[in-house]
Amino acid sequence: MASTMANIYQYCAHMQYKMPAPDADGLGPEIKDNADGSICVQYHPNKGGRHEVQMCYEGCAVDGSPFSCMVDQIDGSYVTAFGAGLVGGMSGQMVSFTVTAKQGSLSKLDVKVDGPTKTDITRKDHGDKCDISFLPMTPGIYNIIVKYNGKEMKGSPFVSKVSVHENGIPLKPGEGRKRSQLSLGNSSEYSLKVLETNVVDLVASVKLPSGAIEPCLLKKDSEGHLCVGSFAPKSTGDYAIHISRDEKPIKGSPFHIKVGDKELAHASKVKVTGPTTKAIANEPNNLEIDCSEAGYGGLSIVIEGPHRSEIECKHYENRKYKIAYSPHEPGIYILNLRFADDHLPGSPFLLQVEGEPSGRLRETVSKTMEQAEPVKKNQNCEFYLQIPGTNPFDMEASVTDPEGSTELCEIMDEEDFHYRMMFTPQMEGTHTISIKHKGLHISGSPFVYSVGQLASGGTHKVQVGGPGVEKGEVGVSNVFNIYTREAGAGELSVAVEGPSDALIKLEERPHGFLGVAYKVKVAGMYDIHIKFNDGHIPGSPFRVHISPDSGVARNVTVHSLKDRGLQVDKASTFTVSYNGAKGTLNACVRTPSGGHEDCFVQEMDEGLYGVRFIPKENGVHYLDIKLNDHHIPDSPFAIMVGSMAADPAMVLAHGDGLERGSTGTKNKFVVRTAGAGSSFLAVFIEGPSKCALSCREVDEGYEFSYTPFASGKYLITIKYGNINIAGSPYQSEVTARGGSGSGRKPSPLNETSSMVVETVEKRPGAKSLRRFRGDASKVNVRGPGLKKARCNATQSFTIDVKDAGHAMLCVGMVAPNGLPEPELMVKKNNPTQYTVSYRVVEAGEHTLCIRFGDEEVPGSPFSIAT
Repeated sequence: MASTMANIYQYCAHMQYKMPAPDADGLGPEIKDNADGSICVQYHPNKGGRHEVQMCYEGCAVDGSPFSCMVDQIDGSYVTAFGAGLVGGMSGQMVSFTVTAKQGSLSKLDVKVDGPTKTDITRKDHGDKCDISFLPMTPGIYNIIVKYNGKEMKGSPFVSKVSVHENGIPLKPGEGRKRSQLSLGNSSEYSLKVLETNVVDLVASVKLPSGAIEPCLLKKDSEGHLCVGSFAPKSTGDYAIHISRDEKPIKGSPFHIKVGDKELAHASKVKVTGPTTKAIANEPNNLEIDCSEAGYGGLSIVIEGPHRSEIECKHYENRKYKIAYSPHEPGIYILNLRFADDHLPGSPFLLQVEGEPSGRLRETVSKTMEQAEPVKKNQNCEFYLQIPGTNPFDMEASVTDPEGSTELCEIMDEEDFHYRMMFTPQMEGTHTISIKHKGLHISGSPFVYSVGQLASGGTHKVQVGGPGVEKGEVGVSNVFNIYTREAGAGELSVAVEGPSDALIKLEERPHGFLGVAYKVKVAGMYDIHIKFNDGHIPGSPFRVHISPDSGVARNVTVHSLKDRGLQVDKASTFTVSYNGAKGTLNACVRTPSGGHEDCFVQEMDEGLYGVRFIPKENGVHYLDIKLNDHHIPDSPFAIMVGSMAADPAMVLAHGDGLERGSTGTKNKFVVRTAGAGSSFLAVFIEGPSKCALSCREVDEGYEFSYTPFASGKYLITIKYGNINIAGSPYQSEVTARGGSGSGRKPSPLNETSSMVVETVEKRPGAKSLRRFRGDASKVNVRGPGLKKARCNATQSFTIDVKDAGHAMLCVGMVAPNGLPEPELMVKKNNPTQYTVSYRVVEAGEHTLCIRFGDEEVPGSPFSIAT
């Protein structure tokens, strides 16, 4: 096995196995330098079967790792076959693999390939290694027969599944096989049946039956219970889940999970029904996947082929999934179904996709982006954007320096909604640029602007924003902005794919800015692919619905719509006037947490409609109002619910964990929310493995710790009120280190771990107050004083908070005249029990309220008659 990586001394390789599991003793791989820019990895198997070699370079998995090798012993000699060609490839591209045998015995080796058409093979023997390649021009199943001394080796015939290139010919560089994936973790969650109001400050670990201790991923299920995420036990026995808060075990910890054979992940017991060999393009193809008897493990669906595919989970219940997938074009695809990282029986499936071509067309433009010149303090700086649909009088721009001081920028209004923002930084470091319209951030804001030495760049540092990546209209220029200053030099490409050709124009701007305008002729769903140095930027491809000429929708107007000052659980109403237009009106609200809520629409008069919605959370909401599925002018409308103080531009993140980390250890970073108001703080970590993610409150904000289980690159996205903070996403290089979890191989697809925290408002420099968390539903209130009272007679009842945790207890009583009762006393009997006594002087109905923390106890408010 050879590789062309430099510096042999930085390699790391070790052996892992799948059943049948050979004995691992004495297998330690040897790495040899071939002195020609390549290295050779050798190991000495002592049993036949499938071996996996995991190879790392500087702690990161080498592309293609782990490498699968089939080893067999024939006539006293080992024969090994390995290479991607034994599994599959693409038509029109060379498929290759390697067979090794005893030195000088390759003449005994015989290899044949049988497939849909006759295929010639190319064979090169050198030493103990035989490199074999063949060029399949027709997609389908190719059987690779490997014989040594007239006997077939174990695993032969190898089934190589070849899919088709677009138009049956090799694609251009960078346009290889398209890969669409969906990862579902529902069937790997184990509920602990414990209610916790907040996961902040919770730390969890699991003690395995072997005695080893590993970090544990905690999350809340749909019913609000704590559960262990990504629970995939590898052996039977007792698993002890230890959960603590402030270094003290929570009630019930440790939680014991008894794992028998039926709880272990068995991919062979997953049942699949539906189209796995034939499908229809551009139509839903429905799979039903039953994991109810397969134990605990995550399910993944990956479709590879000449075009992208849409994959969606339609329903999940009782560990049974309903999956719909839709390839964009006819052709031959590979369908991979895995449970707990193991293929289901028959997977990967060769999928023949039939049906009519979609007729989708793709137009691409490219531009070489030069490295922006660094700027110094006290040097004039410019920020240049095009922001259609804005009013210059409602625009506001500010810059925040590394110390947290904010100053307004000078804004120059230029033609066609172009704005030039100018500022003069007073110090070096990372600055945050906030650009707002009517007090709310525009698409893409806040931006990062480095003063002084520019930090290392990367694809993840390209920022995109503007209406053109959110919505569009036929026949007009749909505009968005690309900001590459922090990403460094590189090749930028923009592609628009959809039902019609797109006319794409790039507007060159200085200092790492680029304007993009595209125009299409046919309505429908379009994909905007933005790549930097051949890699998709975060969020790409962007799916944009292009509506027909809005026509009469331009006549529609909105009246009495409040865009700020709204409160949670209080209805907001406004009116929509057709002004002579005809059609169907629809209104929908997009919430800060990513949900969609339909608005109530009612006709009040001919051509006049009332619209009503009730916000359920604080933050910026976006209101889509459409007539006949066309956005009306200024839609979507940005609406602020709650305080305007919640500002993602004031949130900063820092810590080594944002740049580097190690497997099996806690890697930390802090998100500073002091001075940024209160909102939802969300952290997403995407990479080669799940991460055990925890959070604790600190004076300046929240400290997050994540423990990855495989080396590689992890993308860390931080959002505040559903808006990326400045600098997000971050990329962390995780390397393998000794300790728990360091030996795990990367997942075949990217895994995502997430945590959402509802923050409390903090002031810069202030100390965090102790926060009490209790469960009001577990408070027990009883006694005769809850039912009836007599004037001028003392009544009483008791309150027991034994099982409710720690929180503030509040008791209040209001007389029929609306005033508080003057005689109300709470007496503490013991640490968890209280007696409440009161005396009323006015006849009528009295109201008694009892709160524990922020919630009413069961039965409260009580109505007491006299």
